[in-house]
Amino acid sequence: MTAELEHLQCELIDKEYTRRPFYGSRKMVIYLRSLGQIVNRKRVQRLMRLMGLVAMAPGPNTSQAHPEHKIYPYLLRGVPITRPNQVWSIDITYSTPRQRSPPVRG
Repeated sequence: MTAELEHLQCELIDKEYTRRPFYGSRKMVIYLRSLGQIVNRKRVQRLMRLMGLVAMAPGPNTSQAHPEHKIYPYLLRGVPITRPNQVWSIDITYSTPRQRSPPVRG
């Protein structure tokens, strides 16, 4: 690989990373290939590492509950469940029409 080609690929990676800092090596390979560059993931990883580029990713504690959210009590604690169909449960999730996907017909 020539130094000019490596420099060009570094510039392309840098420009795309500036636009989309959440792109990792996999997405960057797809982007570079769409521009006609012949690259594999290891090369892109190496070039990104040389430039100090790291994709943005969620940090730890992403599943922590918000302190203002209400915690509902577990009403069956201490209740002995001794037969089938003694206790039923349901989970109701509200979604707006925009969040719903169209029904699958098949």
